[in-house]
Amino acid sequence: MRTTLGVMDKTRKLSDISAYTIAFDLGNYVWRLVVQWDYLSKDTVGKQFIRSTDSVSANIAEGFGRWSKKDRIKFYRYSFGSLYESLDWNQKALIRNLLTSDQHAHIQNELRKLPRELNVLIKYTNEILTI
Repeated sequence: MRTTLGVMDKTRKLSDISAYTIAFDLGNYVWRLVVQWDYLSKDTVGKQFIRSTDSVSANIAEGFGRWSKKDRIKFYRYSFGSLYESLDWNQKALIRNLLTSDQHAHIQNELRKLPRELNVLIKYTNEILTI
């Protein structure tokens, strides 16, 4: 009998994936901050910051919904790009006085957890999925 992550996913939920929950919560945190900014800040930095942080969890979710190992891992790797873009926007938001140092530090700490979590997810997918 062949074991695939696809079969296991019937009992496993997206919310069971640590990388997803960290990224999902972070996207919502960034949203709550940005909606309080003035129009110019929202329109320039804010929209991009929200899109990049939301994209981390969205790509994990899309990968989770794919059947093949190659497709899943491709989307998990896309999350890395969004993660690094989010680091950039976080730094810009701090420099432009849109975030407090505590808000910046919280976002930075959450983003720093994600590379390891994504690598664990990719490794797990690579080892478990057979197709």
